[in-house]
Amino acid sequence: MNLAQLRAAWYKVALKGRLFLGSNVRIGPSVTIQPGSGRIEIGADVEIQQGVILQAYGGSIVIGNCCSLNPYSILYGHGGLTIGNNVRIAARVTIVPFNHRFSDPDIPIKRQGETRRGIVIGNDVWIGTGAIVLDGIHIADGCVIGAGAVVTKNTERNGVYVGSPARLIRCRSNDQPR
Repeated sequence: MNLAQLRAAWYKVALKGRLFLGSNVRIGPSVTIQPGSGRIEIGADVEIQQGVILQAYGGSIVIGNCCSLNPYSILYGHGGLTIGNNVRIAARVTIVPFNHRFSDPDIPIKRQGETRRGIVIGNDVWIGTGAIVLDGIHIADGCVIGAGAVVTKNTERNGVYVGSPARLIRCRSNDQPR
């Protein structure tokens, strides 16, 4: 067995029970998928474009069916990340299901630990370019998150959110401003 075969065999053993891919998953160049000691599950008919990073960091990332992750988006799994079906994640979106503790100024932030509440993204959601979704958030079914928005609170079903922090400006079912 040569070195390349040995590495391939080790990789299969290392990922056993940690990485699951549905049918027709399309993965672009320079994509990083690292379950580590966690778990990554990707549903059927998912497109993962160039430069996307999926890192579980001991937690889990579960992506539903018919989703798209556009170039250079970063999805972490520390506290658990669950993404529903038919979700569109635009380029350079960052989803971070953990946060650093920093309350004690006498202890370096690095040593104060983390919170890991997790993130849930419902079905039929579109997250615009450059948006950031922070720990503990539930994005309801049918939501649109505008480009550059920073989601710090849970959303309402079919809501359209923009800004930093993200705020509701209308509902999809009734295009009247709020």
